[in-house]
Amino acid sequence: MGNIIQLAICALLLTTSNTLLAQDATPSSRQVGDTLTIHQQLAREIFKELIEINTTVDMGCTSAAEAMAVRLRTAGFPDSDIQLIGPGDKHKNLVVRYRGKVSLPPILFIGHLDVVQAHREDWSMDPFIFNEMDGYFYGRGTTDMKNEDADLVANFIRLKQEGYVPKRDLILALTDDEESGDANGIEWLLANHRKLIDAEYCINPDAGGGDIKNGKYFTMAMQTSEKIYISFQLEVKNKGGHSSLPVKDNAIYRLAEGLIRLSHFDFPVRLNETTRTYFARSALRETGQVKSDLLALLKTPLDTAAASRLASYSAYYNAMMRTTCVPTLLNGGHAENALPQSARAIVNCRMLPDDTPDNVLTTLRCILADSQIIITRLDEPFLSPLSPLRQDVLKKVEHLTSLMWPGVIVTPVMSTGASDGRFLRRAGIPVYGISGMFGDMDDVRAHGRDERIGIKEFYNGVEFMYRLMKSLTK
Repeated sequence: MGNIIQLAICALLLTTSNTLLAQDATPSSRQVGDTLTIHQQLAREIFKELIEINTTVDMGCTSAAEAMAVRLRTAGFPDSDIQLIGPGDKHKNLVVRYRGKVSLPPILFIGHLDVVQAHREDWSMDPFIFNEMDGYFYGRGTTDMKNEDADLVANFIRLKQEGYVPKRDLILALTDDEESGDANGIEWLLANHRKLIDAEYCINPDAGGGDIKNGKYFTMAMQTSEKIYISFQLEVKNKGGHSSLPVKDNAIYRLAEGLIRLSHFDFPVRLNETTRTYFARSALRETGQVKSDLLALLKTPLDTAAASRLASYSAYYNAMMRTTCVPTLLNGGHAENALPQSARAIVNCRMLPDDTPDNVLTTLRCILADSQIIITRLDEPFLSPLSPLRQDVLKKVEHLTSLMWPGVIVTPVMSTGASDGRFLRRAGIPVYGISGMFGDMDDVRAHGRDERIGIKEFYNGVEFMYRLMKSLTK
């Protein structure tokens, strides 16, 4: 009951101004120049250094990993606790262990150093030069995710300089090839050096963080799971013929009719621990019919009419409720003047973590309802379980969020996309996507032109992670 009252108060506070004052999120400490603390200055220097090291797939991440190793070594981390390892000279990962004094299992913090390609002619500035203007830091990787890499390194150094001794080891892994996936650093470390990153659980800043809506701090997401990617090919074959002699038995017609049937179908709603909590907390910030429908969704049995209205109101709500399948590619025929001998479509599905490929395949066969539509699974999905919603971690995130951003609701989420967390979850290490970095939910520039992050948002995010590291290890 106490949590419900607390969340209701948060919802009320959300209607008032929740503009974050910089001094609320930064500790009292000696200033550098007129504005930055020594800790903010360090974070900025590391951030700038990382942005200006090109870590696209052709360049690799070794130079960035080496640069961070130098900083950590200079801060007092011994060589024996710093590992630079990987599958090739250009693709090394950095693993650093911060020694604690109690033999509790470690906590792992991860971040990927690689970024997607960016061309100078596509940007209004050089994407690999750190630019500061109009209240933002610009550059490739400012939100995905060199901001978090700098955050983690800066806070390891800050804690070391303070002489802080955690009650368990902290492990930092900065890795290569998350974006391309050819030699994913986390996957490689698990296969070749599992002991270096084995932990009770993992914090992955790449999968969490806060949303800004219309200039206001809105919600803080804590990711516990990811939907699972799987694609199917649908194909209809036919003897074909001359287009001047059409018949009703047409490969394109058959495929199209099957796809129309699929378009009218929704997989059943299946809520798990995370999504049930997500919808309960989403109801706190919604109003009117949407709020009523969210509450109805949580009833037993759930209100199917409410679920249908929510699905039409928000594609994101729909994706959080169920497995989804949608055609993404279409191809048919071989000549303008010939009846098609084949027609093909690719259907991309995003499964709930507790769904199965066989169930999805069986469902597609039932919905398409045509034995002439041949369904082929294109790949084996990477199955990754749901991480249990740890109340100890959730409560610490809630507490810190309430201190730094009063009124912001912490919401556990299931990602509709994918991150490095899937490899760790599959290996038995629970992963929680947590970050103090906020971004405008209507201006997402990751992987795009003129990628940027708010300057205030960056510094406050660094402070949040510092407090979280200490909170988790006291």
